[in-house]
Amino acid sequence: MSNLQLHAQYFNSPSVIAKFSGLLGENRSKQFATSILQVTSQNNLLINASTESIYQSALVAAMLDLPILTSIGHAYIVPYKGKAQFQIGWKGLVQLALRSGQYKKINVIKVYSSQFESFNTLTEELKADFSKPETGDVVGYVAYFILNGGFEKTLYWSKDKVKTHGLTYSQTFKKGVGNWVTDFDSQALKTVLKQILSKWGPLSLEMQTAINADQAVIINAENNEFDYPDNETEDISAEILGDDNEVLD
Repeated sequence: MSNLQLHAQYFNSPSVIAKFSGLLGENRSKQFATSILQVTSQNNLLINASTESIYQSALVAAMLDLPILTSIGHAYIVPYKGKAQFQIGWKGLVQLALRSGQYKKINVIKVYSSQFESFNTLTEELKADFSKPETGDVVGYVAYFILNGGFEKTLYWSKDKVKTHGLTYSQTFKKGVGNWVTDFDSQALKTVLKQILSKWGPLSLEMQTAINADQAVIINAENNEFDYPDNETEDISAEILGDDNEVLD
């Protein structure tokens, strides 16, 4: 029996379907199990990842009610050294923020050389003309939110700063493989959005779980047991408790 057949047998088993049914409902649970096999079958490395690690990553996505299809971009299951990792996408972070009901507006975008003028890190004043066409090189990424209560925050990172960050904390990026290489812009948007939310945004339990689980091999999704083989991510709880450790992507 091939690895893909073993995965299919596992994810179509009554116990797994029942688990997903408890989280997503009976109809959606079957669709979700199908999407797991679809994502797995499209990646030869993921086909050879352990079934348990794929399941635990999928379980996090189900707990957060986020689809895992790559085309949607909310959450991903990706291979790393024979196991599966859970990764949140920037669109997934936006969904969780909006779902909390605390954000009046939230956005993260690329900034092109034709638009950018300057950014003051102290006053958080970004001088850019977004009415201009998106021409020239992407020079940076900006995240912004305003809460229902009126508090607002802007965070701008240059492309070089994002690249340095990625090379510092992602082993796959250093090796020239993975999402940092294949889709740098999406990783950059997520990084900046994750930074602004984890440092200044109100964090729902769902958001805490998503940030904690990001780029982790999930040991036990229900007990929040995570391993970070590709980076040096600190647990988000340290940030919540006021630790000086940066929450890293």
